[in-house]
Amino acid sequence: MAEADATSHAPGWRGVPGRLLALWNRSLQFRTVLITLGLSGLAILMIGLYISFSIASNLFQDEKERVLAASNNATAAAQTLVTSTDASDPGSLRLLMSGVIETISSVSGSRDFAIFRHPDATPNSDAPPGARSPRLGGAIITDELREQVQADPDGQYWQSVALPDGDGATVPGIVVGSTMDVPAAGRYELYIGYDLAEAERTLASMQVTGVVGAVALLVLLSVITLIVVRWVIEPIRTAAVTSRRLAAGDLGVRMPERGEDELATLAASFNGMADSLQARIRELAELSVVQQRFVSDVSHELRTPLTTIRLAGDVLYGQREDFPAPTARTVELLHTQTDRFERLLADLLEISRYDAGSVTLATEPTNLVHLAGDAIESMYELARDRGSELRLVAPGGHLDAEVDPRRIRRIVRNLLGNAIEHGEGGPIVVAVDSNETAIALSVRDYGLGMTEEETARVFDRFWRADPSRMRTIGGTGLGLAISLEDAIAHGGSLDVWSRPGQGTVFRLTLPRSADAAALVSPLPLEPEDAGADGPPPTESLGAVEVEAEMGREPRTEVHDA
Repeated sequence: MAEADATSHAPGWRGVPGRLLALWNRSLQFRTVLITLGLSGLAILMIGLYISFSIASNLFQDEKERVLAASNNATAAAQTLVTSTDASDPGSLRLLMSGVIETISSVSGSRDFAIFRHPDATPNSDAPPGARSPRLGGAIITDELREQVQADPDGQYWQSVALPDGDGATVPGIVVGSTMDVPAAGRYELYIGYDLAEAERTLASMQVTGVVGAVALLVLLSVITLIVVRWVIEPIRTAAVTSRRLAAGDLGVRMPERGEDELATLAASFNGMADSLQARIRELAELSVVQQRFVSDVSHELRTPLTTIRLAGDVLYGQREDFPAPTARTVELLHTQTDRFERLLADLLEISRYDAGSVTLATEPTNLVHLAGDAIESMYELARDRGSELRLVAPGGHLDAEVDPRRIRRIVRNLLGNAIEHGEGGPIVVAVDSNETAIALSVRDYGLGMTEEETARVFDRFWRADPSRMRTIGGTGLGLAISLEDAIAHGGSLDVWSRPGQGTVFRLTLPRSADAAALVSPLPLEPEDAGADGPPPTESLGAVEVEAEMGREPRTEVHDA
């Protein structure tokens, strides 16, 4: 049970760095406070270390000067004592040495001492031996210090040491060495130890005070920074929220203007920009509504005279055999252009519906392979006249999709017409494939192709890659634009790939149902034969037989022009 609890809490702790990183990236206030705190902490640390080292150095220098002076006074007092006495026998000299020790302890203020007979002193059996207090035993007095004292009888030398404190620990201290001459006994080395524990406690107390002050200063700086940052960032945050609401379509939102400082100027400038943007958007919206209404009204109004012209033209077209040749040709042109005019009006009405957002889909389960086959059959004569061969490639899979068949059929016909128009008489391959979530249809031609700049504009209304090229199939210039709108209305996409001299591929990708997940097209956009020299041989395309559904007989969806 404990292991399960530990496991359940572990992901929360592992996610803390990620949450902190996200907060760092998302919050300017958090970054500002953290950076200020870090830099302030670094500055306080450096200043604190400098002050601590300075205080420690000054304390040590003061203590060193004090102990050197005390040691010098104690040595002088001891030298005066031994010089003023005439003791020469062993007993008197031992009493004299005891007096020297008492004098040194009283004058120096330290009971830590060591007295050694100088190695170069004249041998004398009556000379008293040296003495040493317990704290200066062992290796406290080093050989280096003794060598310096022995080499310079008139000098005073010191050394930092660690003195035992009686509890098994050590405290910092100083040992001062010098010499004194006893008339009847010779020269002696005198070492006095000084305990610096009090100075160490004073330094530790000052360091604790400094740390507490530094922490308090950091907390105070954090609070001050937080207050200042909130005061400065709050208007910026308000501007961000206001701009998001403005971008979401709430054109009436404005920033509050308070005071006359830079932030108030920012708010005033932002509100002025919002007023101008709102006025401009309202103007464009009104203009768009007027334009849509105009296109719709004109299209509707033109239907009545067009119907009359159509009826009259059909009568003349039916009797064209009785007319002279020039008149008959004129009647045929009238009939063709009347058909094109009707398609143009229908496309304009469809575009106006998309612009007004009033398009509704009549979806039903549809087999895209059969739909593509019907479209190929209807375009067969046109493709044969242009010398193009239409082929259908359907690998299989989940073929049904919930789509509006009328609109999808219009997309396929538009793509086929565009491929026939620009295919330069080469083969045209229609491919259909699907996966669990999407179904795709692509139309591949081997015509002149387009540049990247032309590809980027291929779905623009009334745009033509080559304005000097005459349309031979009576297109209105709105077919690809309407096809893109139809694909988007289904929740799908219409993509294009093209290279100069390598042809063009249009790929339609549709969700198989309204609740389909993110679409991954089952067909690649760039064809496998991209970069090849010319179209593939006719036999390599392969005819594909589509099995009948709904009682239809199998048929081959391939037509040779």
